[in-house]
Amino acid sequence: MANTGDTIQPGDIRYAEDSICPAGCLTPDEELIRTVANRVLAALQNTADPESPKLVPVGISARHCHVTEQVLQILYGRGAKLHPYRELRQPGFYAARETVTVLGPRMRAIENVRILGPTRTYTQVELSRTDGFLLGLSLPIRDSGDLEGTPGVTLVGPAGSITLPNGAMRAGRHVHMSPEVAAAWGLTDRQMVRAEFEGEKGVVFSNVLIRVGKGQVLEMHLDTDDGNAADLVTGDMVRLF
Repeated sequence: MANTGDTIQPGDIRYAEDSICPAGCLTPDEELIRTVANRVLAALQNTADPESPKLVPVGISARHCHVTEQVLQILYGRGAKLHPYRELRQPGFYAARETVTVLGPRMRAIENVRILGPTRTYTQVELSRTDGFLLGLSLPIRDSGDLEGTPGVTLVGPAGSITLPNGAMRAGRHVHMSPEVAAAWGLTDRQMVRAEFEGEKGVVFSNVLIRVGKGQVLEMHLDTDDGNAADLVTGDMVRLF
């Protein structure tokens, strides 16, 4: 958890999909400090020393979904738009104020699943294996946008609902990085690596996908099950090898 005192510590700058505090928990001044600090950290992390260990901060991704414009209109009504609630680490992406209820085949529901913006060309719901047990789903591990063969769920919003033929998944482990960092570390886009965490419940994660993109901020994304297995929290560091 982030420090709630008057000073900002390095470990406080931990903003992945799961680090969404309740509305009104920060003052406008705190919001400004957090935004500026996040941008400074992003700039620092987009440089890398070829001789140094490949250390990467972790972002634990809680359950969330991506939706198309059409699906958004169904869930929230004609003319609906996403309203940014919290900037995410990757530039141009944000957690929206809008949420949905996810309903599975067992008629069990998970409420308040946050939509991430902006809207996309596909709709998908990223869950953990534990979420799948609750909903009665066997969730495959997939990269974002790879929907073939994934199970469907029903999304319920304030204005309507839609049953998706597919789109529910567990997101594969991956690391975002800029071309500059990738070049310095001798890594390439879509390369598979391993990541080690040396905490009290230290673990080595295999099958970690490298995603290289212009302007991307260095960060490894894990779901909540992976994070809990190793006692990892957003902001902890892992070493790639």
